[in-house]
Amino acid sequence: MENSEKTEVVLLACGSFNPITNMHLRLFELAKDYMNGTGKYTVIKGIISPVGDAYKKKGLIPAHHRVIMAELATKNSEWVEVDTWESLQKEWIETVKVLRHHQEKLEAGNYGHQQNSPTPERLGRKRKLTEQRQDPSQKKSLEPKSKGVPKVKLLCGADFLESFGVPNLWKSEDITQIVADYGLVCITRAGNDAQKFIYESDMLWQHQGNIHLVYEWIPNDISSTKIRRALRRGQSIRYLVPDLVQEYIKKHNLYNSKSEDRNAGVTLAPLQRNTAGTKV
Repeated sequence: MENSEKTEVVLLACGSFNPITNMHLRLFELAKDYMNGTGKYTVIKGIISPVGDAYKKKGLIPAHHRVIMAELATKNSEWVEVDTWESLQKEWIETVKVLRHHQEKLEAGNYGHQQNSPTPERLGRKRKLTEQRQDPSQKKSLEPKSKGVPKVKLLCGADFLESFGVPNLWKSEDITQIVADYGLVCITRAGNDAQKFIYESDMLWQHQGNIHLVYEWIPNDISSTKIRRALRRGQSIRYLVPDLVQEYIKKHNLYNSKSEDRNAGVTLAPLQRNTAGTKV
């Protein structure tokens, strides 16, 4: 299959990134290798979209810190970047709306121009580094082709996929739209039976062709929760997060027992909204 016949894909990862870890970054690499390897797709960009403060998750530190850490983590990446739109919203934004926002940016032809970024100088340095690393022919090949607009797909882990089964966490129509209109690239591992979860859901089974399951052959059990636990206990997190992220956390003393109590007793935004919507 010629490259001109491949579908260009933008991978979008939504989440807390509290803090971002090396595992988050690996998800992008695993997904890119898999999608490119199918011969049907060409991944042209990856986007990290930290959730806003209104999500109200327990232990969620302010969004501007999480955005900066994500930017530091992707500083030297040639294809993964951070988008601040979701994090700047005053109210919690459903994932399907974030997907729609980025797809509409692509269709409008202004994709790749960051808006309202709190650290434009950092993004400017990153773009300059990318240009220096790419020769003109490589740079040209990453631009959307005239034959069509790149497609946004949601990048996630198997636990994200299985969260579709949590009562009131998702609206059924949102799940359908995410899977049917955009699609998932789901990184799975031993202990996560994503295929069984899809089999047991009529809706997911119907759209299974738009769910790409990527097996992680090199297990990596790093999680933000474990990082925060280690920090509360005064333990090292080196080599679990990028060095610049570790330095930023230490400089600002971001994670401790006090930070973990943020939003304690507060109902998670989607649960609050979706439960309220079911009341008579």
